[in-house]
Amino acid sequence: MTVLNKVTLLLLIVGGLNWGLVGLFNFDLVAAIFGEMSVLSRLVYSLVGLSALFQLIPLFGGEGTRNNTVRA
Repeated sequence: MTVLNKVTLLLLIVGGLNWGLVGLFNFDLVAAIFGEMSVLSRLVYSLVGLSALFQLIPLFGGEGTRNNTVRA
């Protein structure tokens, strides 16, 4: 797993936990730390979104799928 994959996975975990807190407790951790819709919170939200897009590449046939094929 490359460093970029690890960073994007970490950002997706942070984003998922944040959405879990929003759904369960109506508490936005990113906004609480960086301020509601501040430049930093918008940056975090943007990076989480870009991480999700990046993680679509290996999911839909990009990196790593050829290594897992079974050959007879």
